Amino acid sequence: MSGQLIAFTSNYADNSTEAGFQFTFFCDTCREGYKTRFTESSTYKKKKFFKGLGDMIGVVAQLAGQSGLGSSLERGSDAISERFNGMSPDWHREHEQAFELAQNEAKGHFKRCPKCNKWHCETCWNEQAGLCVSDAPRESVEVSAARAQKMVKDIGAAAEATPVFTGKIEQKQTVCPKCGKPCGEGKFCGNCGAALGMPKCPKCGAQNQPGANFCAECGGSL
Repeated sequence: MSGQLIAFTSNYADNSTEAGFQFTFFCDTCREGYKTRFTESSTYKKKKFFKGLGDMIGVVAQLAGQSGLGSSLERGSDAISERFNGMSPDWHREHEQAFELAQNEAKGHFKRCPKCNKWHCETCWNEQAGLCVSDAPRESVEVSAARAQKMVKDIGAAAEATPVFTGKIEQKQTVCPKCGKPCGEGKFCGNCGAALGMPKCPKCGAQNQPGANFCAECGGSL
C-alpha cells in the first residue's frame, strides 16, 4: 500500500482508476478545476495482456481436448491475473509517481498569493499586483462595477423625480337638485329628503343627471 499523498494544495480530487491516473486541482477562489492528463497504468496493461492470453489459451485447450500444456499455461495466466486484481503494490507505486507528475503539471496553471497563501487560477490572479483578486481587485473591474451601481442609482433618482400622473385630482360632491345643498352618497338628500336617483325622461325613458331640466337624449322637459 502507498503512503498518504502530499499535494501542494489540499483542494484537489483524485480521479484515478485501476486503468490509470488522473487528478483535478481546484482554485481556492472560484473553485474551477484543472484536470491533468490521463496516465495509463502499466500494471493494468500487463493484467489485460495476461488475462487475454489466458482466455485465448483456454479456448485453444478446450478445442485441443484439454492438453497438458494448455492447462498449465492457463493456470499460470490465472495466477498472474489474480496478482493484479484490484490495487496492487505496483499500482500504488505508479500512483505516487503519477501524482508527483500531475502536481508539476498543475502548478503551471496556479499562482500562490503571498498574502492569503492560497492557490488561485489565472482568472482569479491579478498579474499587475502580484496578488489574488480577493486581496487586490483589478482596477478596471472595480471601476466598471462602481459605474454600473451609480447608473442604477441615477435611474432610480430620475424615475423618482419624473411625474407619472398628469391629470387633475378633484373631489366631486353630489348636490341636491331640489335644495341645492351637498346631499352625500345616499339615494335621498340628507337635507330635504328629495330622491337623488337619475330622473327618467317621460318622453323617451332615458336617464339623465340629477338637476337636469331637459332630457339629454330627446330634449324633452323633465
